[in-house]
Amino acid sequence: MTARLINIYCDESCHLENDRQQVMVLGGVYCDVSEIRRISSAIRGIKDRHQIAPGFEIKWTKVSNGALPFYRELIAFFLNDTSLRFRGVLVPDKAILDHAAHDQTHDEWYYKMYFLMLRYVFSAPHSYNVYLDIKDTRGSKKVQHMHEVLCNSIHDFDHQTIHRVQQIRSHESPILQLADLLIGAVAYQNRGLVESAAKMQLIEDLKLRLGENILSRSSSFGATKFNLFRWEPIGGANDPS
Repeated sequence: MTARLINIYCDESCHLENDRQQVMVLGGVYCDVSEIRRISSAIRGIKDRHQIAPGFEIKWTKVSNGALPFYRELIAFFLNDTSLRFRGVLVPDKAILDHAAHDQTHDEWYYKMYFLMLRYVFSAPHSYNVYLDIKDTRGSKKVQHMHEVLCNSIHDFDHQTIHRVQQIRSHESPILQLADLLIGAVAYQNRGLVESAAKMQLIEDLKLRLGENILSRSSSFGATKFNLFRWEPIGGANDPS
């Protein structure tokens, strides 16, 4: 097997401990580095067809009836393009977490969830760059620690497998913006929200192609296009295994 360099563009929804949101989703869209220019150009073409400004940032929160044809074509593009894949972790209820009982902080548990999300993607002999959306001012130290945690978890002590873990701004990457869109769909579905007809249409588009329960249940291991893991604590423990 020829070794490839793969970029993973990651985002998250409601990852903070005390944000009063029950559902948390982590996820990433990934592809070979050699495909990034083509994919970015294709997304620009979709914007052009729908008369969307080149600098318009694709976001779940921006899905509306007026922009629905544009977003439906984006979802179709993701589904049809064989180079793009998604992996996510769904935590349906953060309220049940008891970090003190398991001798961990929320940040430590958060890193465990990120590893749980990414370990499905990591595969020898390939190497990886992991890009995270900038969320807060603590970012650089947090990202450096995450790089160490991920590398140590797979015994990649010389960083030959995970080359880079780096923050980027979402407007710099249309693939990261696709991750936001897919994570938003998972979160919306599992919060039981139905207020937006446009968002419900995108969810139906995903279900029609991928399966009725694709946004709420764990996928089979072989589901490589869209793979979701629904995390539940085993025996009441905050253990991602």
